[in-house]
Amino acid sequence: MTRTTATVTRAEYCVIACAEAWRGDGEVLAAPMGTVPTLAARLAKLTFAPDLLLTDGEALLIGDVPALGERSAVTEGWLPFRRHLTMVMGGRRHVMMGASQIDRFGNQNISCVGDWHHPTRQLLGVRGAPVNTLNNPVSYWIPRHARRVFVEKVDMVSGVGHDSAAAAGPSATRYHDLRRVVSNLGVFDFATPDRSMRLVSAHPGVPAAEIREATSFALAVPDEPPRTREPTAAELRLIRAVLDPTGLREREVGP
Repeated sequence: MTRTTATVTRAEYCVIACAEAWRGDGEVLAAPMGTVPTLAARLAKLTFAPDLLLTDGEALLIGDVPALGERSAVTEGWLPFRRHLTMVMGGRRHVMMGASQIDRFGNQNISCVGDWHHPTRQLLGVRGAPVNTLNNPVSYWIPRHARRVFVEKVDMVSGVGHDSAAAAGPSATRYHDLRRVVSNLGVFDFATPDRSMRLVSAHPGVPAAEIREATSFALAVPDEPPRTREPTAAELRLIRAVLDPTGLREREVGP
């Protein structure tokens, strides 16, 4: 692959890291939530994952890959909410969700901050997180890596982590598949003996000490972690000139 020598921004490394979550998935529905994941899914579709199915974010399967904010010109199918839920139950979908809190075993919270009976902050609610994590491959995108997000224990379990799934038994673990977590600092997975989170790669310019300091739990971090891969020249052109010419990606990623 041809490498680019142009300056790559942190947001663009995040796009590449998120896109890699769908590598090898085949013909599944990509369900990205957020600007960077949406851009990443479209980039994956145009490069190494051509069989991915994309939607317009509402009720249509689309046959083209428009720029962010542009309408699709090719409709391939009708996917209203009820049919989308059927697809969720069948597992042919890889969702990339956000997280207000996430812990070492991948439990995610998007419901409330504080005690459930008397929360200090009301958030979205659990929404589809439980059924997503028990039936589909799931990854997470967190644009601002901080100790208040990467917590020792989530205040409420919305998306089910490895320890919670194991405690619930075979019905919860059968299709449980947490793939990766991408933040503005690095890429993480759960490929450890106890299925706790580890650092897979740090984005260029991010030292291991910064990642440890921004995480509330003990994280498996090598002293010299691998670096998130560089985008190719073709990928960078697609990101900048085709998929996100207005630079929306830069607004979502924390400094």
